[in-house]
Formats: sequence, C-alpha cells, structure tokens
Amino acid sequence: MPLLAVAAAVTAANVYLNQPLLDAIARSLGADAGTLGALPTVTQAGYAAGILLLVPAGDSHDRRRLILTLGWGSAAALAVCAVAPSVWCLLVAGFALGVLSPVPQLLTPLAVALADASGGVAAGRGRIVGTVQGGLLVGVLASRAYAGALAELAGWRTVYGVSCLATLGLMAVLRRALPPLPAAGGPGYRATLASLPRLWWRPVVRVVTVSGALVGVAFGAFWTTLTFLLAHEHRLAPARIGLFGLVAAASAAASPYAGRLAERWGRRGAMAALTGLVVAGWLVLLPGTGSLWWVIAGVIVLDVGVWGGQATTQTVLFRLDAAQHNRLNTLYFTLRFLGIAAGSLCGALAWTAGGWPAVVATGCAAALAGLLVGLLPVGDAGR
Repeated sequence: MPLLAVAAAVTAANVYLNQPLLDAIARSLGADAGTLGALPTVTQAGYAAGILLLVPAGDSHDRRRLILTLGWGSAAALAVCAVAPSVWCLLVAGFALGVLSPVPQLLTPLAVALADASGGVAAGRGRIVGTVQGGLLVGVLASRAYAGALAELAGWRTVYGVSCLATLGLMAVLRRALPPLPAAGGPGYRATLASLPRLWWRPVVRVVTVSGALVGVAFGAFWTTLTFLLAHEHRLAPARIGLFGLVAAASAAASPYAGRLAERWGRRGAMAALTGLVVAGWLVLLPGTGSLWWVIAGVIVLDVGVWGGQATTQTVLFRLDAAQHNRLNTLYFTLRFLGIAAGSLCGALAWTAGGWPAVVATGCAAALAGLLVGLLPVGDAGR
C-alpha cells in the first residue's frame, strides 16, 4: 500500500507541475498569460483522454505492464517539455504528458483488489481509497511547492527534467516490486470501451460523475488563476507561489476520513458537506486581492472539499461490481478532468475579462451546480 501511494503521488504530480510555472514560462517564451493559460487546459484534457482510452484496459490486460508502459511514456513526454523551444511545442508535449499520466486511476482499483485478495472487507474500502488518495494528494501539493522553488533556483526547464528522472526511477522500482497483475476477469478491451455508456447510465454513477465534473471546473479555475493572482496582485516569486500547495496540505490529512464519511453519512450527506466546503472556500477567496490571509484560508477550505469529495465518490463507486472498478474510475475521472480542463480555460478567460472577482463568480457558480447535482436522490447503492 505505501508503494502504491507513492507511485500515485509521483505520477499525478507530473500533471500539475505547470501551474506555478506559468508566469515564468510566459516570460521565458514571450507569451501572454491568456496563451499560457491553455497549458493546464491541454494537459488536463490529455489526462481525461488518457483516462477514457487507457484506464479501461486495466479490466482486460496485465495491469503491471500497463502501468510501466504509461510510466516510461510520461517520462519521455516530460523530457520533451524540458527542451521545448516554443509555446506550441510545449502545448503538444503537455497534451501527450496528460494522455500518458493516468497511472493513479489504475492504482486505486489495484489497491482495493489487493486488499480484497488479502482478506480485506468491503467496509474498509473507504480507508483504503482515502489512504491512496492521501498519498496522491501529498504528491500533487508537494509538486507545486517544489516546482516553484526549483524554477526560481534553476529555471522552469529544470523542473521538467528532474520530474523526468524521478518518474524513471519510480518505474524501475515498480518493475522490480510489482508481480504480474492479470485482468480481473472482465471482457476484452473493445468490449470494456463499448460498455462505458451503459455503466454511466446507472443513476448513482451518472450523478456522482457529473457532480465531480462541475466541482472539477471550480478546482481548475482556481489553481490556474491563483498563479496570476499571486504574481500580479501580491508580487510573489514562483517559489512562494509553489508554497501555496503546501498550504493546502490540510486536505491531504482529511482525505482518509472523507472515505469513511461516505460510509457513515451516505453519499448525499458526505457530498453535501464536502461540496458545500468548496462553495464556502470560493466565498472566503473573494477578498483575495487585498490580503494573503483570505487566500490561505480559502485554499485550505476549498481543497479539503475538493479532495475529500473525490475520496467520497470513489468509495461510493467501489461498492459496485469489482470487475468494473477500472471502468467506473474511467468514467469518473474522464469527466472530472474534462471539468478541470474547462475550468482552467474558463478561469483564464475570466481573469482576462474581469480579474479576480470574475474568477470567483465562475468558480462559485460551478461549485453550486455540482452541489445541486450531487444531492439528487438515486438508488443503486448510492443513497
């Protein structure tokens, strides 16, 4: 379990590296903030595409081979990002990096399967999901801090180079540590893809994935524009901008408990509490142009809600048929990261059009919509 949490952290971190680097990259390559706002968007869109096309293969192929292949590929994409001579080359490499990075979405079902095989009980799934999710979250948050600090010390290209080496090292460890992991007995790859619409049509799956996508819009809008807010309004350097990832580390501590919350309060109760925190976080962030303390408080509240809600949703989905877990994860995270990609773009456009108040209005509206959808009553093991 600890190795899987570390692997999820390192591979997911690669998707978020660019957020504290946007201002530095824009100055280095001579691009404006609006253009560089497309980098998180295409990376998250690539991530969604990779989840949709590659994660279902975890139900029909050897998961060890699949994880290693994606890891080697993402390391190659990071190397291209490190030497990209232009914004357009960086955008293409960023998209490829996203496509090749959905390793965490393979690792969480794997952790549940390994726990079940070793005698774990269904009641402990919330704890298992929350633990792996917490490790992933620590990596995502730490990536922002280290990316900002390393960029200030040695330039943004070094950040991509170091991440490439870290990914290669992780794949070498996993190659030795993971046994062959055959499919869970699901249908072939084409059949798994063809079954996605039918699985999504189940009421509980449909509600939690659409709600997750809307919360993803709020999340993407925040973390993309936060760099511009801190650089332009508060005059912070990349290293200090990256430290805001550590400010959000409180959400990593809350993630394991969020999975248990779904077991105790049910889907609607847990989603009401956690998505409500996302809305509250945006309201706290509204005065963010005047004081950093409002930004710090808002980051903590918003991220606890976002990441806790993600752990809750996965706990709900993993109550369903184990042979479908990779496909259920596919449906959730495809819509989730499409939402984050859309939020990154909408946030950048809102910043250009109306500054921070327009960004807050965008994020708050998306979070409220996610709350309303998440509270819809459904049956199907997801009360």
